[in-house]
Amino acid sequence: MRVLLLGANGFLGRFVADRLLADPAVHLTALGRDDAADVRFDLAGGSPGALTRFLDAVHPGVVINCAGATRGGARELVRHNTVAVATVCEALRRSGCGARLVQLGCSSEYGPSQQGSSTAEDAVPRPGGPYGVSKLSASELVLGSGLDAVVLRVFSPVGPGTPAGSPLGRLAEAMRRAMQSGDGELKLAGLGVQRDFVDVRDVARAVHAASLSAAQGVVNIGTGRAVKLRDAAAVLARVAGYAGALHELDGPPGPVRGGHATIGPPRGEPLPEHLGVGPFPYPDGCGSWQQADVRTARDRLGWRPRINLEESLADIWMEAACRI
Repeated sequence: MRVLLLGANGFLGRFVADRLLADPAVHLTALGRDDAADVRFDLAGGSPGALTRFLDAVHPGVVINCAGATRGGARELVRHNTVAVATVCEALRRSGCGARLVQLGCSSEYGPSQQGSSTAEDAVPRPGGPYGVSKLSASELVLGSGLDAVVLRVFSPVGPGTPAGSPLGRLAEAMRRAMQSGDGELKLAGLGVQRDFVDVRDVARAVHAASLSAAQGVVNIGTGRAVKLRDAAAVLARVAGYAGALHELDGPPGPVRGGHATIGPPRGEPLPEHLGVGPFPYPDGCGSWQQADVRTARDRLGWRPRINLEESLADIWMEAACRI
């Protein structure tokens, strides 16, 4: 099976590439903007005609799109997340390759959800920021394209390679600095946010499964379990061996020590720059709670998550610790 992978050098794309390369039945070609790609092409600026000619030459059976931007202004997000997908869809419609399209969407397309609920694929999307809007627009283009296509709405991916600027990446970095300087306490902000964290290697398995399946429409990729960021911080402290206290600013009383989840704050106390992490409000525009309903992934892809959050956090910590 010939597979064309777009965005092979991104956080998700690297693991998707590794997963596909491990399948001897897959012949993989990577297309992207940098020199590491097999073919250089800028989806946000290239023409559908140029991409069509490439598709007709390579004749892939599957196109997987992991490309896109997570940061930047609204115009940049639309260019990389929406216009780029419009280019892909138009090129596939023009091409004679008849390839299946696997588009990586995200949970930000849904926006905030009710505390305690599980978001299913038929939920009405209400994205809470420009990123979610740009990704939802891309998904709607794919779903309305008439192509053989599936959109995987990935919830909160974690694990090795987690970007240092993400909430868990910033948390690990703050803990590394505290351990390096011998600080006995770490002050953190806004740890009451709850997210459905799914390991990036499990995401790659889902993409592989989707490329082989006949599933169409939207499929959620998550664990089906929301976890408080304060609990993730406690686990991270345990795997890191951080024996200091974690104090949450504006949270419930009581410190966390050695990874136990009772966290607390001195209200109104300023956040010391060298100790504090303030990644909130959580940057995905989804409010305080998000949890996936993952029954569709189980039923239509035969996929279930395998890697638990502790293992994902241990890998995040290992990469952060290497910077000591």
